[in-house]
Amino acid sequence: MSQLVQRAIHCINPNCPHPYPKTWGSKFCDRCGTSLQLKGRYVPLQQLGAGGFATIYTVWDLQLQTQQVLKVLIDPSPKALKLFEQEAAVLQHLHHPGVPRVEPHGYFQVNVKGSQPLSLPCLVMEKIDGQTLQELLEKYPQGCPDEWVIAWLKQAIEILHELHARQIVHRDIKPSNLMLREATGQLVLIDFGGAKQIAATSRLADHSTRLFTSGYSPPEQIAGGVVEPSADFYALGRTMIEMLTGKYISDLQDPMTGQLQWRRFAQVSSAIADLLDDMVQDDVRRRPANARIIQERLAKAQKPFRWLFLFKLLLNSWNSSRIVFRSLTVGLSKSTVVLLRAIAQVLRATWDTFWEMLLGASGACVATLIGFVLTYWSPLGNAIASFLSQQLFLTVEADILLFAIVGMGTAWGLTGAGGFGQRRRYLIAALMGLFGYGLSWLVWRLTLGNTGDAGIAASIAIAVAFLTLGLGLPSHYLVHATVTASGCAAVFLLLNSLNIYPPGFWHFPITVSPNWLDLAAAIAFFATLGLILGFWLGISYYIVVPILRFFGWR
Repeated sequence: MSQLVQRAIHCINPNCPHPYPKTWGSKFCDRCGTSLQLKGRYVPLQQLGAGGFATIYTVWDLQLQTQQVLKVLIDPSPKALKLFEQEAAVLQHLHHPGVPRVEPHGYFQVNVKGSQPLSLPCLVMEKIDGQTLQELLEKYPQGCPDEWVIAWLKQAIEILHELHARQIVHRDIKPSNLMLREATGQLVLIDFGGAKQIAATSRLADHSTRLFTSGYSPPEQIAGGVVEPSADFYALGRTMIEMLTGKYISDLQDPMTGQLQWRRFAQVSSAIADLLDDMVQDDVRRRPANARIIQERLAKAQKPFRWLFLFKLLLNSWNSSRIVFRSLTVGLSKSTVVLLRAIAQVLRATWDTFWEMLLGASGACVATLIGFVLTYWSPLGNAIASFLSQQLFLTVEADILLFAIVGMGTAWGLTGAGGFGQRRRYLIAALMGLFGYGLSWLVWRLTLGNTGDAGIAASIAIAVAFLTLGLGLPSHYLVHATVTASGCAAVFLLLNSLNIYPPGFWHFPITVSPNWLDLAAAIAFFATLGLILGFWLGISYYIVVPILRFFGWR
């Protein structure tokens, strides 16, 4: 036994005034008298977690000489007790590597004496060393390798096949309830507190304890209706979609229809994507009926790689030495996959950013040409300027029309590129571009015109911020707007300070008759702005937002 294990003991009495630390070898707590050797076998070492429902401890098993996990129910309500007993009953009858092992006598009660005597239900189960898929998701904000996710899906379906064959529905599948064993990478389904037995007459009203998790539970479970095995497929499908995309379900749902728009964020075969879409159907009848159907569809989707399955079967027939070999092989292959995945992500980010820069600049060029002609070489510019002057009670020049049209064109170009998870809302993007660029000209003309380069930078920031808000990006709208606005403004300040632009480059309003040189200068300016805007969108989407997600900013 390690010195770490022998160091101290933890009292499990929730009312103990000083539960930790206790001297190793003590059989009773010196403060409250609670037993420190539960059933004469389990010694609580340290607290792993606590909530309103239960407290989790690491315990040392004196009989098996190994660490296990102890779950102590501290919620006295009948509903909590029912769920706790339900979890114990399910785990005691399951014997699968994808489920924490519980021995037949792993469920017991500990009586605590004192002014308020307590009876604490306890459940001892196998300690799973590893990380949850939720923890892994936070490390891969751009999504996990599809090879990993498909392997997890297969293992999860094998577990569910075992559960459903025993007429058990888990009811609470989500990333935080799926763990990977540290040594072998085996997927393990945990937290069976919400599991229920499927009644023989499952179509009757479901009177079991209502339980659901927003974002993962299907509609019939949220509504308190009949819950069947397909409910687990629904939750598992949504979990795997999150792992593939690196995005939370709430970020993938269409706000109008509620449908998941996820395929463009993942690189999987159409067969796998179709299977996941079928698993997350709101209509129970459209989901796969049982685990066997999903297994068959997975096998068909991976026919070109059938030789890999044969090789795996061969490895599984080896003796205990194959475990070490397999761990080394998997570790090497995972490192290679991670490296290739990282390279692919860099290439994808580079291409997305380049394409956005190109189309943003192209849209700005075309719009500048059209806007310049309409503004200075047609009566439309003066007519609009006169109308706005009357409505706003201030002097407005024709240049505002040029700015508005360029804002629309730049927004259309960036939206047409379709990168960064945009929803391609052309109308909204155009209106926000028109408003942002028009407002920027108005603010610059009225308040910032005498502030030199700083006024130009502030005006650019206003135009870029409003346009970015209209692009239909999947999340973190204000972050994207802030990054692009400040980035574009900073670049133009740098370019001006280096005297890269010719004199009079920002020459609005144009008071004399505009010529072709003025048109070329306008095109160069607005095209450069569209180019830089696409660049900073890429920086924000692929670098800034993933860093914020890593630190927990959803």
